[in-house]
Amino acid sequence: MYIIVGLGNPGEEYESTRHNVGRFIASMFAKQYDLPDFSYDKKFLGLVSKGEIESGKGKNKVEEKVVVILPETFMNKSGKSLADLITSEKKAEHLIVIQDDLDLPFGTVKMVFNRGMGGHKGLESIKRAIKTEAFVRVKIGVSPTTPTGKIKKPKGEDKVVKFILGKFKDDEMKELKKIGKRVVEGLYVTITEDRYKAMNSLNTN
Repeated sequence: MYIIVGLGNPGEEYESTRHNVGRFIASMFAKQYDLPDFSYDKKFLGLVSKGEIESGKGKNKVEEKVVVILPETFMNKSGKSLADLITSEKKAEHLIVIQDDLDLPFGTVKMVFNRGMGGHKGLESIKRAIKTEAFVRVKIGVSPTTPTGKIKKPKGEDKVVKFILGKFKDDEMKELKKIGKRVVEGLYVTITEDRYKAMNSLNTN
């Protein structure tokens, strides 16, 4: 079984904010593959959609079980949604967390496995809860760039918070939907084939 977690904050006021790109794209995945509507599950402290993803045809047809979770705990307590679900490193290897990343320019996607948390509060909470870094992360760049392509990461805690909790502009939302489609395809490849093939595709921007 694969577990996809879309990081973000619950509530309408946080919709379309940079900090919620993980939640946005995880929802896109559930919709793309006709998974059931999200419903609150108190065991996972979040909105959950469970279903199966099909691959192959005829005798080669395979159905992979998938659980998509949108934590309702706020970002810095995201791990609470997984503490009872991911109880071993073997299970952690089937965990995919989608996150915003200030160290990457907007439009950039990077999939990594068993890497550091990069100071991201949601990821740090997950690491504490499941006691391992051996899971897949899909990092979605959100930082602006100069006309020459140089990253313009906001500096200072107040500016960082204001930026990541700010909403995407209309043209950025259009671009984010395109990015989301790429990530959704990468998630499908990860689930039905392997994560390294997905990495080769997603990490070529």
